Amino acid sequence: MRWTDTLDIAMALDEAHPDVDVAHIRFTDLHRWVVELPDFADDPEKSSERALEAIQMAWLAERE
Repeated sequence: MRWTDTLDIAMALDEAHPDVDVAHIRFTDLHRWVVELPDFADDPEKSSERALEAIQMAWLAERE
């Protein structure tokens, strides 16, 4: 997975962190969790606030 694989990342995060309040997570935690995903293979430094926000929104949608 890469930073642009928003939906795939959101689904993997939902599976890895089912008890997290997605609406109130810190981007520092979100960044760490994405980078720690076993299938994540992108440069951690390429993340941006926009990418993290997109992942958070996709994760929220996944929960609905």
